[in-house]
Amino acid sequence: MTSTFDKNIIESYNKKALERNTSNVQDWKVKERDNFLSYIRQYNCNSLLEIGAGPGKDSLYFKEQGLRTFSTDISPDMIKLCKEKGLDAEVMSFYNLVFPNHHFDSIWALNCLLHTPKEDIKDVLQEIKRVLKPSGLFYLGVYGGENWEGVWEEDHYSPKRFFSFYEDESLKELLVEFFHIEYFEVVPKEIVGGKFNFQSVILRNK
Repeated sequence: MTSTFDKNIIESYNKKALERNTSNVQDWKVKERDNFLSYIRQYNCNSLLEIGAGPGKDSLYFKEQGLRTFSTDISPDMIKLCKEKGLDAEVMSFYNLVFPNHHFDSIWALNCLLHTPKEDIKDVLQEIKRVLKPSGLFYLGVYGGENWEGVWEEDHYSPKRFFSFYEDESLKELLVEFFHIEYFEVVPKEIVGGKFNFQSVILRNK
């Protein structure tokens, strides 16, 4: 991650922290959480790391379901909101997760890894794999359906954010290098709203 890329993402999300904290969670995202929770219970997971936690709404949900959660985000303003909810949280980049190997039973990453340049994504996935226990669960949710990366000129955030998108098969080919795919579903853009479909993936550590 370059310093400019890092700085732009932080600034963009700091500016939107309060707005994202007060917005309602969309119904289709609630279903994503519930579905992952069913896998968490099936595999008897007790701990969960959220990366790209934003204001901590999902971490709070999983904490209320009885999990020991830890929330990370690159935005200090987002982490402040997490802590205000009583969550264990720290400013942290998913490029460098400051935890021991095999530390978490499960990991939740909703719409954050899509800010990773494709030249860096394997290093990030390896870092996630490192802190996840053997056979641990990893939820990855991203927008996609086509292969593209760059600064999104239609973005309403400022500075405009960098995104990486993958076709379904390209994403699967990338992920199976690191994890077993337990579940892969596409939520169509008509439900999501916007230009892109949503790729919902539940992975298990090899």
